[in-house]
Amino acid sequence: MRVTVVGAGVVGTMHAWQAVARGHQVVQIEREAEARGASLRNFGQIWVSGRAGGEELDTALRARELWEETGARVPALGFRANGSLTPVRGPLELAVAEAAVARADAAARGYRLLTPGEARALNPALRGEFTAALHCERDAAVEPRTAQLALRAELLKSPDYTFLPGREVREVVGAGAVRDDHGDVHRADAVVLCTGAWLGGLVRELAGPDLPVRRVRLQMMQTDPLGEPLTTSVADADSFRYYPAYASPALDELNARRPQPATAAEHRMQLLMVQRADGGLTIGDTHEYEHPFAFDTVEEPYEHLAGVVESLLGRPLPRIRRRWAGVYAQCTDPGRVVHRQQVSDGVWLVTGPGGRGMTCSPAIAETTANELGW
Repeated sequence: MRVTVVGAGVVGTMHAWQAVARGHQVVQIEREAEARGASLRNFGQIWVSGRAGGEELDTALRARELWEETGARVPALGFRANGSLTPVRGPLELAVAEAAVARADAAARGYRLLTPGEARALNPALRGEFTAALHCERDAAVEPRTAQLALRAELLKSPDYTFLPGREVREVVGAGAVRDDHGDVHRADAVVLCTGAWLGGLVRELAGPDLPVRRVRLQMMQTDPLGEPLTTSVADADSFRYYPAYASPALDELNARRPQPATAAEHRMQLLMVQRADGGLTIGDTHEYEHPFAFDTVEEPYEHLAGVVESLLGRPLPRIRRRWAGVYAQCTDPGRVVHRQQVSDGVWLVTGPGGRGMTCSPAIAETTANELGW
């Protein structure tokens, strides 16, 4: 088959990867010189721990397998099975962690509740005070700023793969045929639009104004090298409030009796933290849903996150060297992992994985390939 993939973020690149692996000829078109959206501006976490039970967890676990397989083939992805720790403080947070460990699917996630000593044996950088820590063995990480580049370098070894950067697809001109802004027409058996948070233009024209996907903005930052290994990814107990796996009467009680600090509540915050290959820490994040989004970043969330990190590390945070904002597309139906829709003859739209994009993209692409009969 001939397959055209529009978009070179992680979701689009994984679709190209699946198609080439199955023996098809692939043309991947990207409107920028390289992808510059949420696929790069994230933690690089393969985040199994907080996923909703059922289809979402199954997708994340399958994606975790595929990431590991691909990482063995492409070492430059920086795949590492580092797991995660979520330190908790006090009986209310501890009760939420205990409820998570009691889930029927806890073993599939690799949940364990650790004492502070056990947590520090696993991650000695956590010198702050905490009551216990929820460990998720199945969590992992890759390097988000270079993952797409590494995958593409491997794809370019195949004579069946062509990458066309600096081209924007403007219209569908027939079954499986699209025209780009250079005037070139690309004909294929299947076109997959993986345009990320770009939901206007051709996407709006094809899918209509009622696409069940919204855009979400977040702020993040990265530090200078920590100077020691952070051997696991780290979250704080505010992540319990945002991930569906932690829903329980214990979480209801935590929310009622100990709401988030004002800054965290205003910006819908949680701490997620992972160490990069160069030793720096990627730290976030916030959630903004109301349009139009601000064009600038604000300092209060960064100050809050720095305080949380320092309390867990028991030491000052290294110098902040980068701050950024990003926007991703998220399905408005919480029961759906991704929005997959045929929008024209031979043309499919795959968008809206939200914060699950980096985690779930290999399995999302595999499902597309299976459903389209690749």
